[in-house]
Amino acid sequence: MSSRNGRSRRERLNADNLKAQRQQPCARCGQRIDYEAAPDDPNAFNAGHKDSWIDHPHLREDPGNLRPEHQRCNKSAGASAGTGLGSTSRQW
Repeated sequence: MSSRNGRSRRERLNADNLKAQRQQPCARCGQRIDYEAAPDDPNAFNAGHKDSWIDHPHLREDPGNLRPEHQRCNKSAGASAGTGLGSTSRQW
């Protein structure tokens, strides 16, 4: 699998396809996204995951799990605090 910046080719293509639509506002804050902004601009487009791929690794390359977000909104959200381990089988 080709990887650049920790993202596979499929992930980059999914993000590029989402960006090309240029129709939706930020899914987190609802404000307009500047699709022409430089990648390091806080108002620039960023493909965010509805369900964190850290908590749901099987959804990492699923285009249905992506939504348009500002870079600042995506970065501030981070991954969920859950461990993903579930409950213990008995009282320790």
